[in-house]
Amino acid sequence: MSMRKFAASLIALVGLVNVAAAADAFRVASPNRGSWEGAIPELGKQAGIFQKHGLDLDIIYTSGGGETMQVVISGAVDVGLSAGLAGTFGAFSKGAPVRIIGASSTGSREIFYYVPAKSPITSLREANGKTIAYSTAGSSTQVGALRFMAEYGLKDMKPTATGDAVSTTTQAMTGQVDIGWCVAPFNLDVLAKGDIRMIGRLSDLEHLRKQTIRVQIANAQALEKKKDLFVRYLRAYREVLDWMYASDDAVKKYIAITNLPEASVRAMLADFIPKESLQIEEVRGIPEAMQDAVQFKFINAPLDEKQLGELIQINAVK
Repeated sequence: MSMRKFAASLIALVGLVNVAAAADAFRVASPNRGSWEGAIPELGKQAGIFQKHGLDLDIIYTSGGGETMQVVISGAVDVGLSAGLAGTFGAFSKGAPVRIIGASSTGSREIFYYVPAKSPITSLREANGKTIAYSTAGSSTQVGALRFMAEYGLKDMKPTATGDAVSTTTQAMTGQVDIGWCVAPFNLDVLAKGDIRMIGRLSDLEHLRKQTIRVQIANAQALEKKKDLFVRYLRAYREVLDWMYASDDAVKKYIAITNLPEASVRAMLADFIPKESLQIEEVRGIPEAMQDAVQFKFINAPLDEKQLGELIQINAVK
């Protein structure tokens, strides 16, 4: 190696060391490890995008939106991905120090419901008296189960907390619950083999099809004290999201991280999670979400404009 090339390499190395030394620690909670949505922090960290924005991410994984809410409220993390919107309304109305800093998932296309192949159930409309899985209390999957009950008149259907998608699969396949929930691309390979049958998707409900069902939440005290870190985090998050949909390298890295079949990942991108589903700029369908939160007793009364202005801090962190 020439002296010129050696010097250039040394300068680059020193630059990387300086960036790492200057990076601020930032704690993120993400549910359903291995999901496309939940992998955004991990993929961005692996690609060096968050480091480029001066952030050293510390990522923990939870079993669902309800658990994510708890770690944010406690201050154990700065940001929680994929918290159920109705559950967030409920926590805020009770005085919890949570703020919404971005949407996380809109449109509900990625969540589907299934039964083992041998099950006699062919449709969610046949689920009266049956157990249907959801992840944790306050999650988007809990709201989904309750919304199916309301719209299909399933008064005796029994929503049952089963944890994350992997845990739910075990319980559904062993008969502990009649109907499992899942988020693509999990179980798409099992579906293709015919071991399970899809009997519905959350996006079957017109009420939820244009609604933001999951949001990114921040601990209010952390947001107040470290606003610049949240601004940088969301700037990096947008960059990661653009890269994930523009680069096949991102897809390959995701497959390497999750060990999911490539066919399932390609099917997910084609039919379940378009980029628009993961937009973070706007919480959509607030009146409908508020209706759900009241109807399903997450809150006693709708939040007023002043409360919503305090809760939703998207503009403050742009």
